[in-house]
Amino acid sequence: MTGRDLARRDYEALAAFRHALRRFAAFSETEARAIGLTSQQHQALLSIKGMPRESAHQEGVSVADLAAHLIIRPNTAVELVDRLVGAGLVTRQDDPADGRRTLVALTPRADALLRDLSMIHREELRAIRPTLLRLLDAF
Repeated sequence: MTGRDLARRDYEALAAFRHALRRFAAFSETEARAIGLTSQQHQALLSIKGMPRESAHQEGVSVADLAAHLIIRPNTAVELVDRLVGAGLVTRQDDPADGRRTLVALTPRADALLRDLSMIHREELRAIRPTLLRLLDAF
């Protein structure tokens, strides 16, 4: 068997790892839905809050950067931001450093929702950490 061959245990490890990821994704979707968010909205809020900023003083992220971070098309990101603005979860403002860009920032309501949801996710990740580490060690 060469280094490029896969043994049955490799397939089992890959399947188990993918299963663990799907279970966490399902958990995440259920928790987001429980507070009235879609999975995509939750991911957008988390990205807006957690993405690195060009400057420590920058409020929000550009729609283009959000699209890249979520791995969606820019027009899809614009539609998502429109829905988040409509739901009172984000605000838009012109980028003071570059008037061609629009920055998106969380509202206080979204910040509170995201904090609660992130705490639940952190607890779940801590609970499944041993399983994830064991699965990763299989590789």
